Amino acid sequence: MRLVFMGTPDFSVPALDALVAAGHDVACIYTQPPRPAGRGKRDRPTPVHRRAVELGLPVRHPVSLKEASEHSDFSDLETDIAVVVAYGLLLPQAVLNAPVRGCLNIHASLLPRWRGAAPIHRAILAGDAETGVCIMQMDAGLDTGPVLLRDVTAIGPEDTTGDLHDRLADLGATLVVRALEELEALTPVPQSEEGITYARKIDKAEARIDWTRPGQDIDRQIRGLSPFPGAWCDVNGERVKLLRSRLTNGSGVPGTHLGGFCIVCGEGAVQIVEAQREGKRPMTAVEILRGMDLPQRLG
Repeated sequence: MRLVFMGTPDFSVPALDALVAAGHDVACIYTQPPRPAGRGKRDRPTPVHRRAVELGLPVRHPVSLKEASEHSDFSDLETDIAVVVAYGLLLPQAVLNAPVRGCLNIHASLLPRWRGAAPIHRAILAGDAETGVCIMQMDAGLDTGPVLLRDVTAIGPEDTTGDLHDRLADLGATLVVRALEELEALTPVPQSEEGITYARKIDKAEARIDWTRPGQDIDRQIRGLSPFPGAWCDVNGERVKLLRSRLTNGSGVPGTHLGGFCIVCGEGAVQIVEAQREGKRPMTAVEILRGMDLPQRLG
């Protein structure tokens, strides 16, 4: 099938690889423009852009798709279908209508739960027991189109957003290849009007840990914001990101260090498994404790 692929971050790359491996004719890649990054603030192409170059595929990175010239350029590709995975730009109706069979989106949640920008983070933060991937037929709304296929994965008690991100990226890649193979036989199922939630973009202000909150909430905060932006606390005036944790028993004044990087919360306690000091690589709790003395109370 002749298709255009539209995606930007690392999450999108497995789907691109799977479509190429399945023998589809990828006419063009659309991705976000290169942006300044790193110490030198040089323009850096997106992960999808870099992978497309490695695969020898043509790349376009318009700042916007609103212009009529962009609509005609997209239409001139004469594709059967578009596959969209975390692209980052809204598709105008003219773009949605251009491919013969429309546009399919790989969305990392069980729609209609967690429509929007940060479905993986929000599923963990909310304490969901499971999540998954939907292959959705796109319309003009925000993740509102009918669903063609879905698959489910459990959220384990120690899963982080990073863990779930990788698992869902692979799941989406497998599912979209299957969707294209079975397209003629699939029946689009409208999303339910019940259970709709919106996964708003993560704000860095959500990352500061308040030890007076219940341990269950803090554990979800740590895992849900790992690896980015990273939930953090103050340790002797240094901002330390907490990247992995588990619930444990403990009581006392919230923020009290019980030893072994076990911290008292408003209810119960959390055991820190992995953390990251400023300017350092992620380390296990044991490694952290070898390199710094934790105070009796954490801020």
